Amino acid sequence: MKNLQEQVCVWIDENRNRSIKLLKKMVEQRSVQGNEASAQAVVLEKCRQLRLDIDLWEPGGKLLKQHPHFVATRTSFKDSPNIVGVLKGTGGGKSVIFNGHIDVVPEGDLKQWDVDPYQAEVTENRLYGRGSTDMKGGNVCLLMAIEAIKAAGISLKGDVIFQSVIEEESGGAGTLAAILRGYKADAAIIPEPTKMKIFQKQQGSMWFRLKIKGRSAHGGTRYEGISAIEKSTLVVKHILELEKKRNEKITDPLYKSIPIPVPINIGKIEGGTWPSSVADLVTLEGRCGIAPNETIEEVQAEFQAWVSELSSKDEWFNEHPVELEWFGARWLPNEIGSDHPLTAALIESYKEIMKKEPVIEASPWGTDAGLISHAGDIPSIVFGPGETEVAHFPNEYIEIDKIIDCTKILAVFLMEWCGVSEEMFLPTDGEGKFKKETTK
Repeated sequence: MKNLQEQVCVWIDENRNRSIKLLKKMVEQRSVQGNEASAQAVVLEKCRQLRLDIDLWEPGGKLLKQHPHFVATRTSFKDSPNIVGVLKGTGGGKSVIFNGHIDVVPEGDLKQWDVDPYQAEVTENRLYGRGSTDMKGGNVCLLMAIEAIKAAGISLKGDVIFQSVIEEESGGAGTLAAILRGYKADAAIIPEPTKMKIFQKQQGSMWFRLKIKGRSAHGGTRYEGISAIEKSTLVVKHILELEKKRNEKITDPLYKSIPIPVPINIGKIEGGTWPSSVADLVTLEGRCGIAPNETIEEVQAEFQAWVSELSSKDEWFNEHPVELEWFGARWLPNEIGSDHPLTAALIESYKEIMKKEPVIEASPWGTDAGLISHAGDIPSIVFGPGETEVAHFPNEYIEIDKIIDCTKILAVFLMEWCGVSEEMFLPTDGEGKFKKETTK
């Protein structure tokens, strides 16, 4: 086994440029919501080269849209396909899902970028571009780990189910569609940008909307009205007090380096209709974090009770209570024990390659791991290259060395987790094309 691991790692080093080339192709595709098809075409071609059993479909249907965990910000997924490629094992080993999302957030103000966000520019050890770290770099690690296994002539006992899904940035409908399509495994790994840390726990989150009412009046006699804008400042302060209260309860050591484990962020505000009128309505929209040990329902109930307490701080809210609505995207929390076989296997693979102990933390954001765990009943863990500090930011980049290291770790993990069969593939022909024959 040791010799096979070394052989695989040598191949990954020698084929560094193949990883860069694949990532460049992915990043050059602007796969924002509704525009994922061209990036998925790159993934599809790679799956064909690897001779995986391919399943391509556009999510939809009643089963998906009526599922209790379904959320989406659009009604149709036309021209937004999911792709699953399966490397079938010979039998007798554990299976694994390798899940990565192909969608990226919009690039934002181009003036804040020093490079073209879709040029995939390489400078020394960095590849720049939207989606490079979140999370096309991780997706490349998944595919190249599979290719390295095949290039070495290794046949695994357990199945490897590679998934390139849409909609992660909007709540996970792509991953949920893959679950409902019947894809199951003994474990799942999602290579989101964890900075090569192992995230045993991830917070969830959900979007909320608050409507604060006022009473309109002429601006010249504003004292005759009630400003919803002024009342909204009381609401914001009240919500931040809830954030403090909720986070004071979290003592998990995995969150020790995270200043606010489960934040409540107000990200949008709208109010008023005319500069010379007193505003009679303000709408706040935001995101509420969910701790790994909480349910969505528990957090929603606590939030509603806290909002109702506004009436004790200002009598205006007695007759004009703030309206709370939950809408749009949400992500389920997730956790896996330190003693779980998946955790242990990934830690050992990390140590084998990096020659040191991994950093184990809790994630400050949600991922599709929550869906895979709760809706799919599949133990899931998040681990990948890239840094959260540059995800969704201008000049997003990923370090190429980290892609190579992560690919090696995942390849070694596959050998340990799925098991190596006595049956072997013949090596590639040198062009990455695998021969059909197998041999004992």
